[in-house]
Amino acid sequence: MFLYIKNAEVYAPKAQGIQDVLLCNDKIIAMAPTLDVSNLPGEVKTIDGTGCKLMPGLIDQHVHITGGGGESGFTSRVPELKLSHVIESGVTTVVGTLGTDSRSRSVQNLLAKTKALNEEGITAYCLTGAYALPSPTITGNVGDDIAFIQEVIGVKVAISDHRSMAPTKEELTKLAAEARLAGMVSGKPGVVHMHTGVGKEGLRTVLEILHDSDIPAKHFRPTHVRRSMEAEAAELTRLGGYVDYTADDEEAREQAQVIMDALRAGVQQDRVTISSDSNGSTPQWGPNKELIGITYAKMTALWKQILALTEAGLPLEEALSFVTSNVAKALEVYPQKGCIAPGSDADLILTDNKLHIHTVIAKGRVLMEQGNVLKKGFFED
Repeated sequence: MFLYIKNAEVYAPKAQGIQDVLLCNDKIIAMAPTLDVSNLPGEVKTIDGTGCKLMPGLIDQHVHITGGGGESGFTSRVPELKLSHVIESGVTTVVGTLGTDSRSRSVQNLLAKTKALNEEGITAYCLTGAYALPSPTITGNVGDDIAFIQEVIGVKVAISDHRSMAPTKEELTKLAAEARLAGMVSGKPGVVHMHTGVGKEGLRTVLEILHDSDIPAKHFRPTHVRRSMEAEAAELTRLGGYVDYTADDEEAREQAQVIMDALRAGVQQDRVTISSDSNGSTPQWGPNKELIGITYAKMTALWKQILALTEAGLPLEEALSFVTSNVAKALEVYPQKGCIAPGSDADLILTDNKLHIHTVIAKGRVLMEQGNVLKKGFFED
């Protein structure tokens, strides 16, 4: 089946002006200022993009797809991610991860949900491991999980957090070496995705490893990077690593300023990514690390954060790269993902001129059109 999007203003994510884009099944096959589709065989569905902006589908690389939480007992376990919430957020690719709770939730459960999301129509990967050490796995070995399980692209660990297992420099080095080697064998990025809390350690141990070992910086992926880590983040990106900021639904403008200040302080723009932490808990801690409040993150924060960055003065094409091309390059799936070009996956979003997402296309299928979600999860109403 062909899908023809005509007369849209394309951000690929770089601005390309008014273009026609032609999709065939799950791939983009042509893009030009004018395309003639009159002689195409078979059915051609046309979407008029006049007055709209066409962009790559968003990539969210830190999502608690099976739900996070649990810091306030079993009743505080966050529900698992719903497909319709993904679609409404303009996200077409996710990376699932566990969080603090790897006892009532397992890597097996995470993998099953990852497979389900792929079957339902988006692209999903996942990470083995969690906060716990030794890392919980499926095969009994982090490297084997990465090498032999198609959906697993790296390992999750927690650092600089009172809930973490406080991995030593040696433990973190061995984990990164194992992930790197397994990634090399299987053609995957082999990332060490690090929940980074507000503890005293910050990114110091990671930088020590990079200065004392031969492991490339690209394998270390700290997330929840914040203002207090600005200098360390700049050093990590200078060495070739990536840093991931978390979208803030309640304080998107304040978080946008944190990111803008980080760029001015030397954090390299092409090494910055943003994720939502969707369905992960967002606990509030008192002065003695006692829990004083808890809620959970939503995926809609991802696009809200991009809009806040544009309001702060960052051009749309640059802000957009943080959730498209930069992430795809970090996950080593570019240009399959993260851009609009012939040969790329047909993962796209359309917005109106006020940047409200109204149409979402994943794997060449229209999953939301003019604000109406057309595809929901198996048990969604």
